[in-house]
Order: sequence, then structure tokens, then C-alpha cells
Amino acid sequence: MILIGMLDSPFVRRVAVSLKLLAMPFEHKNWSVGKDFELIRQFNPLGRVPTLVLPSGESLIDSSAILDFLDESAGAQHALLARSGQERRDALRIISIALGAAEKGVAQLYERAFRPEEKRHEPWSERCRNQMHGALAELDRVAQSRGEDWLVGGRMSQADVTAVCVFTFLGDALQLSQSWMIYPGLGALAARCEALPEFRSTHVPFHQPERALPPPPRREGATQQRPG
Repeated sequence: MILIGMLDSPFVRRVAVSLKLLAMPFEHKNWSVGKDFELIRQFNPLGRVPTLVLPSGESLIDSSAILDFLDESAGAQHALLARSGQERRDALRIISIALGAAEKGVAQLYERAFRPEEKRHEPWSERCRNQMHGALAELDRVAQSRGEDWLVGGRMSQADVTAVCVFTFLGDALQLSQSWMIYPGLGALAARCEALPEFRSTHVPFHQPERALPPPPRREGATQQRPG
């Protein structure tokens, strides 16, 4: 399998971490949706990452769809997301909140990277910041309630993988000052996960988008309209 996309994206990274946790070998193409857009479009007509190319040549797009395929391939005993029941619902809730925080962080980055300063709309940016911090606060509440346990059930799940990938990304990309102190539950979970080889090997410094390049989509499946 071939994973396309830069690992400073939390969407790409959560797929890479999951592949490693599931012991599924893959090749990584560190392609940017900016400078490598046409390369990516050979495998994904949207020119979006992550894209996972299967040995058959079939391309899977959207990190959630890719992770669903990986869990199905791994089997129920090894899957990172429960097939059904309360554990699945709890994990999906956490994952949805974490991805929402990532999307609002990306919106802030693109506003700063691609929009001229005189055209930036501060109320919009403030709304995104409030939504992002609201999501992080809820994730932190859940993490603190679980103590030293994993977020869902008795073992690491996709909820932990996604929450940590997003938390680390936002801390790096938006330079959230002492985010581990603001969100101690999330910070402790992130420290535990980031010490694992599957996380260490996929953590790269955030690459600031270049203004000269055409901006990629704001988020997975986004339109050009601002998210609500």
C-alpha cells in the first residue's frame, strides 16, 4: 500500500499511525497538496490527502474511509474502532469532536496563510478559535475523567489516535502556548502516545503553507464556503 500526503497533516498522520499500530506495511509518498497537486490527482481526482493506494491500484480517499478499510482488513480483534455498541458510539463522538477541532485549526491557518491581511475577518477567526478550544476542552474533560486509562474501553482505540494527532498538530501549527498545561488531560494522553514508536516515527515539524501556492481544500470534503 502507498500512503500519499505530508505527515504534518493530522488526517494523514492518523492513517500512518494506524497502519503502524496494525502492523500493515506501506510506502509513504511525502507529497504536498500545493506543489505536488497534479501528482496527487493521478490517484485522487480531488487532489486531496490522505490517499491510500492499494496493491490492486484502487485508491481510497478521506481518512475515515481509509481507516474503515484498515479495520475491516485487520479483523474485529485488532480493529482500532469497535464494530458496534456503546464503545463505537463513544469513540465516534470523540473522533468527530477531534476532527472538528482540526478543521477549525486549519481554517485559521488558511485565513492567515492565503488571505491578505487587510481582507482577514477577525470575527470569523475568533469564531473558529472558540469552536476549536471548545472541542479541545471537551476532549480534555473526557481524558481527565479516564485518568491513566485510554479514552474508550481498556485499550488504545482510534479515539486516542485521532485525539492525540489533532492535539499535537494544533499545538505545533498554531503554537498554542503551553497547551499541555491548558489541557492537562489531553496533554498527559499525548505524552503517553507520543512516546510510542508508532507516533514518534510519524511526527514531523509543521510545514507552514506558502502564500504563493494555490490553497488546498479547507478540510476533507469541504466546499469553498466557510464551515459553520
